[in-house]
Amino acid sequence: MNEQSNSNATVSHGIRERFLEKELEVAAANSARELAEARAAFVEELERKNAELEAFSYSVSHDLRAPLRSIDGFSQLLLEECAGGLTDKGQDYLKRVRASAQRMGNLIDGLLELSRVGRAAIHRERIDLSTIASTVVEELRAKNPDRKIAVRVREGLLADADAGLMRIVFDNLLGNAWKFTTKAAAPEVDVEAKWEAGAATFCVRDNGAGFSMEYAEGLFRPFQRLHSESDFPGTGVGLATVHRIIDRHGGRIWAESKIDGGATFFFTLPSAKPANVIAK
Repeated sequence: MNEQSNSNATVSHGIRERFLEKELEVAAANSARELAEARAAFVEELERKNAELEAFSYSVSHDLRAPLRSIDGFSQLLLEECAGGLTDKGQDYLKRVRASAQRMGNLIDGLLELSRVGRAAIHRERIDLSTIASTVVEELRAKNPDRKIAVRVREGLLADADAGLMRIVFDNLLGNAWKFTTKAAAPEVDVEAKWEAGAATFCVRDNGAGFSMEYAEGLFRPFQRLHSESDFPGTGVGLATVHRIIDRHGGRIWAESKIDGGATFFFTLPSAKPANVIAK
């Protein structure tokens, strides 16, 4: 009798354990589903807010262009047609107004580009980054024919990316390298890549002014400038635009530098094709 009772108790205990296991499985499945739904709702809301913010930024930036053009245009007319009635100080004031209006126009152009790259569809294809970089260098040389600067672009740098957006990346990175090497005795710029752990890391290196690494964290935020406008003019939007483009490709970007020791900007672009296309 005792053996029968023990057997029944064992069976009952086993049933209870299986029942509890099923309850735990159901509870875990429900929790996972609720978590996934909450995460999806959060991502959807975040994407909606970002879209609204980008649309607002685009609208405001676009609407500001017309009055700025008027300020700059009428200031120029005053300087050209009414200069005789203005004192030297008055002419200087108008020149400052024009310079400020033009700088604001450049800032707006930067914001519009930042907004555009955040909304643009990405068309991935196998592209030659070496060709893109070389084209940008040729255009920089054409704009600055007196600059004597050694530029080395490694051949065969291939990636799966959007060609138009990567052109913007090199416009900004090489444009910065060009600008920040103006005071270097023997300016040099290199565009290279290395292959590690199944991924390509591309880099743009210069031997220019550099910056302190303590400010590197905010380097890719809009309007974060590490040098004075008088030393190196710019809007402070270019690197934020580059960061947005690389991030949208699923890659990452970072920098290494030291004051008066040049700067190197690294970025990755996840590849959907075999890795052995990068030239050795």
